[in-house]
Amino acid sequence: MKNAKDKKSAIYILRHFKRVDPVIHRVLEGVPLEPLRPVRGPKRYFLKLCRDIIYQQLAGKAAEAIYRRFVNLFPSQNPSPEKVLKISEKKLRSCGLSTQKMRYLRDLAEKVSKKELALHKLRALENEEVITELVKVKGIGRWTAEMFLIFTLGREDVFSFGDFGLAKGLEMLYGTKRVDSQKKVDAITKRWSPYRSYASLAVWYVKDGEW
Repeated sequence: MKNAKDKKSAIYILRHFKRVDPVIHRVLEGVPLEPLRPVRGPKRYFLKLCRDIIYQQLAGKAAEAIYRRFVNLFPSQNPSPEKVLKISEKKLRSCGLSTQKMRYLRDLAEKVSKKELALHKLRALENEEVITELVKVKGIGRWTAEMFLIFTLGREDVFSFGDFGLAKGLEMLYGTKRVDSQKKVDAITKRWSPYRSYASLAVWYVKDGEW
């Protein structure tokens, strides 16, 4: 915990879950609880979205290796929409990118370059509005947009119903019978608001065996 403000935020979050869900409270007490912070600047938003696309459907180490090679193609490891559009397919393929992901990255770069996706406006939008904007890009679906909300925009009240890891973690925490329908998952996650993102982090910790 970096400062007094962070400690105060963590206390509020823990108090909330102690009141509304002792199961999540118990997990959060035993893991690092760092307040979510928004990444600053549309240039970094673009890089984060590139990373999110590259990481889709890949194991962590493989995805990280491809992402590192991709970033290293650009001066100062700083890909911009214009640079992504100019770089050759051969160089992109050399990173280990599939044809499909190259197409997704180019579509993202083109939409940002043409201002069809205004990254600088995302921070001011509501969650569903951000999702609506991001899914205009080929290869970005609701799940990727929700991860962007949590880990790039630092939104504290997001739960991704389509995330397999969250589904598995919920089963581990509450038992299969308590989470075997959308209605039951809704009932559990609704009471987490306005801190559903922190509860999601707790569930991921459990699923990954880090708690």
